[in-house]
Amino acid sequence: MAQRKIDPHTGRAAVQAWMGDETVDRQTLATAVRFTLQELALQAPGRSVEVRVPPYGAVQVIEGLTHRRGTPPNVVELQADSWLRLVVGDATWGQAEAAGWVSASGSRADLSAYLPLMRRA
Repeated sequence: MAQRKIDPHTGRAAVQAWMGDETVDRQTLATAVRFTLQELALQAPGRSVEVRVPPYGAVQVIEGLTHRRGTPPNVVELQADSWLRLVVGDATWGQAEAAGWVSASGSRADLSAYLPLMRRA
């Protein structure tokens, strides 16, 4: 089971800072992305889908066939701002796919059931 590496208070503060100004410094952006990936892993435990937000982090989530080596069959990749827009509900999964923000491969690479993780106040 995934464990928290980023304190929830620190992580939420970074996400809140990003919501207030999407041009936050790189450290705040990195903390916001890593915290939300961590939260996704806690809410959707498993190893069947790899979610990548380069260069900040990647996490394996969702129960199913476990992947151990090489490129996983189910991969989701996004830029940091696109990921955070999905996390806070500024966009839906369908909107992100239509806009080309998401690169998703594999039959399980749909995170719409898990997003948003947080909402704007």
